[in-house]
Formats: sequence, C-alpha cells, structure tokens
Amino acid sequence: MTSRFHQRSRIALALTAASAFSFALTGPVAQASADGTRPECPRVLDCDWVPAAYQQTGDPADKETYGNYDTSDRPHTNKIKFIVLHDTEEDFATTLRIFQDPTRAASAHYVVRSADGHVTQMVKDKDIAWQAGNWSINSQSIGIEQEGVAVEGAKWYTPEMYRSTATLVRYLAAKYDIPLDRQHIIGHDNVPPTSAAGTKAMHWDPGTYWDWNHFMAVLGKPTVPTAGPGSQLVTVNPVFKKNLQAFRDCEKQTDLPLQPSSAVPLHTEPSATAPLFSDPGLHTDGSAGTNCAADWGSKISATQQAVVAERKPGWTAIWWYGQKAWFESPKGTRTTTPTRGYVVKPKAGKAEVPVYGVTYPDKAEYPADFTGARLGTPLPYTIKTGQSYPGGGEAPTGYYYAPTIDSSFAYDHTWFPGKTKYVTVQIGHRIAFVKADDVDIVREH
Repeated sequence: MTSRFHQRSRIALALTAASAFSFALTGPVAQASADGTRPECPRVLDCDWVPAAYQQTGDPADKETYGNYDTSDRPHTNKIKFIVLHDTEEDFATTLRIFQDPTRAASAHYVVRSADGHVTQMVKDKDIAWQAGNWSINSQSIGIEQEGVAVEGAKWYTPEMYRSTATLVRYLAAKYDIPLDRQHIIGHDNVPPTSAAGTKAMHWDPGTYWDWNHFMAVLGKPTVPTAGPGSQLVTVNPVFKKNLQAFRDCEKQTDLPLQPSSAVPLHTEPSATAPLFSDPGLHTDGSAGTNCAADWGSKISATQQAVVAERKPGWTAIWWYGQKAWFESPKGTRTTTPTRGYVVKPKAGKAEVPVYGVTYPDKAEYPADFTGARLGTPLPYTIKTGQSYPGGGEAPTGYYYAPTIDSSFAYDHTWFPGKTKYVTVQIGHRIAFVKADDVDIVREH
C-alpha cells in the first residue's frame, strides 16, 4: 500500500472457458452504492463500490492539500498501459478505512479480499489513484491492492484471491488494450523510481511469496516454451513448491522460515558462496546485495524474462542492471523456459544508453508559459554495448498536471503529451524506460 509520495504506509483456478470470459466482459455487477454508482467489474465477480476520499484537507491556496486521488478522464486524456498489483499490509476492512481517510494520501482503484476474493472498487478507472509511488506510472496505470502481509508468506494469497485478481486483470486488460505480459502486468516491486535519489524509497510488495507462475497461468498466460533450447531470451520458471528459499525480514531483523517462493537468488559469480548481486541504485555504497525480502536487486522472480549473457555448468548469467548476474540452473531442474520475444539493445555507435523511470515530455514540449513542467532524469543504470534486455513495448509519453482539487490553477488537470517516444525495458527487477531513438528492438527466436 502506498501514497502519492514515497512514505511507507502499513496499511485456483483459471478461467479457461471462452464463454465464461465473454460473459465477464459484458458489464458490471448490479451492486450499486447508496449514491447509485456501480463498480466497473466483470459480472462474474462479487464486486461493490466504496469511494475513496476526495476532499480538501487544508487551505485551498496550498497545493496538494487534498486526498486521496486525482480526477481525470482516462483513457481519453491519456492511455492506461499498466496494471500494478500490491498487497495491503493491513486487513481488508482497515484498508478501506485508510482509503476513505483524506489525510492518508493513499488509494488504489480496487481492493481484493483474501478469504473469498470479494472486490471493492474505490477509485474510478478514469481517475488516477495514488498507489505506485511513481507519478508517471500512476497516470498510466490501474492499481489493485490485495489483502495480505508480504513477509507472512503465501497464507494470504488464497485460490479465491488469485482467481478474482486474474479475472479482474483480464477484464481491465481487454477493456484498455493492455498486454498480458510481465512488462505491463507488474507488481509494486516492479515499479521504477522517478529518479536515482528515490530508489531506496520504492516498495517491494506483493513480495517473494506471491506465486507469479500460478497467477499468470490463472490469467491464461502460463509460461511455456516458445523458442529452442539455446534461446538467449528466457523466462524464469522455477516450480514454486520446490523453490524453497529462506529470506530475512530486515525491518524486524528476523529470519523468515524456509518456504516456497517465486524468487531466485542472483550472485555476482557462478558460485553459491559468491556475494549476492547488488542493485547499484539501492546499495549506493557498493556493498553486496542481501537476502532481505525487500532487496529485490538480489533476486529475479518467476515469469520475469531476461537475456542470457553466459552459461556454465549448473549456472546461467543474465544481463541485470547493466551487469552480469548469475543464478543456479542445475541440469534436469526447471529454472528457465526458452522464450521468443523482443529485446532492446543500444543502436550501433552508442556505448551506453540512459535508462529512465518516467516518460515525461522534454522541456521544449511544454507550453512556453507553463511553469509546472516535470522532467525525467536518468536512473543509476545504463544499457551498454553488447547487452540486451526484454522489452520494446511503447510507453505513452506525457505528464498529468493536477496540483489542486478544483482546477483553480492555470493548466490544472491537464495531460501534456510528449513527442519523444519511449519503450519499456526489463532492466532488472523493476521495469524502466529508454528513448526509442537510442535503441534497436530485435526479435529473439
């Protein structure tokens, strides 16, 4: 659970029948609220509408003194291209109360209950929830909170929750033309920071115990081989129940029990005793990565794709945050699946390509009299000559300016589209963006 800012808040069965999915797309359930508002949900879901707070919390002359989301008119103002999955870090009822409190500066479009998969919509799809900790992603995404606590393992993530979340994601993806892949259906832990300085403040839910393989299978997109055994593009695909990992809750300084996980540890060399990989944006002092559950730079998750940089007996190296990272891949054990897809690599003559966490317009693309322009700055990662990363899907360029609740400022509640084309790239555990003019997009077979 998140806010518009970067503070931390504490807050199975697949749909395989085409007829069931067709029925799911026909309209919302008939569970209107007291004001007559109906939730934007597929009919097959038990779904209701409980609005998040949207009211003034301070002096109207002061900007950003309201909560908990921004009104907009998506997808007419700007496209919706991502769906972000969270966990609440609170129980279901408490989460709803938090989103109804305008002083908490936090919201999501939907909340899914663990016990039975019940869905409550709290922000309209057209509006922008304060959920991802990255304003560029917020303005282009729908956020789904799932009742649970990340360090408490898979007990919160029930078959009912997987089923409801997958049904909702399929419905929204079809409605807004969102690709059902892991560069567009992302966890909060996959959201990039807006700047290098913001890396350490990013969140890591739904965490190491969310079964991405199972979820994508329920979604109708299971990981299956689509390329030959020697493919350089692979999808990480360990068997969840057999992938037993022991991580640490470094906030409470306690060891978590050995248990199934989607995460595969990454090392700096092909050895289990080698240091864990260090995310240069997270470990700015150059220290080694850790087995903290929140240290996602030292792990890759099931269903994430990567490009193989090197292979050695029992080990595979991938390009990861501009460097090589190694994980165990014993012969006869399913760790990866060969995959056909697109990768991005620097154009000829470019030694390295800057990577961004936002897709804001260039300065010259804003109106000359507009004083609220927000610009992107490079993250502490680059794509170097000889490296390539999964991705290539276009990300809408623009900035949504909404400093007040009532549009009293010039250009308030305005989407500023940009002309610079960005594409999405899986640079490490988090997605990011590169300028299309800097890279070639190549299909790997």
